[in-house]
Amino acid sequence: MAVAKFSYAAWARRFFEIIKFNGGAINSFVKLVRGEDLRIGTLVGEDQFGNKYYESDRYFVGRHRWVSYTRNRFWDYDSTQIPPEWHRWIHCMTDQPPSSNPLEKAKFYMEHTENFSGSNRRYVPYSTTPKKIHEWVPPKKS
Repeated sequence: MAVAKFSYAAWARRFFEIIKFNGGAINSFVKLVRGEDLRIGTLVGEDQFGNKYYESDRYFVGRHRWVSYTRNRFWDYDSTQIPPEWHRWIHCMTDQPPSSNPLEKAKFYMEHTENFSGSNRRYVPYSTTPKKIHEWVPPKKS
């Protein structure tokens, strides 16, 4: 039975590669605090919002493509900040990223905006028709 060699030098080299790729010790710590993984991959592209998209074949399918959200959002980031063309790529609907194979824009497409639910910029519908039932207001005593 062959035993795989464990090399502390290889482990340390990989550790420092990961730290360097993620922007140093402080940025790596910030990523860990934000709940992100420390990974190494090739930069595939960047969208108009500043999000960076990476890919690596070292990870299994479903985890081999990821997004690094822009730093100005710090704790307040979610998946609705990914534009549709990058959403297609990150969920493996296409193999070509939009940076190399841009999506054709139809004239009816709107500019992408994130979901503002739970914030003061949320959509609040209103009715333009008058009420059919009005609530009863008790008469005031004079």
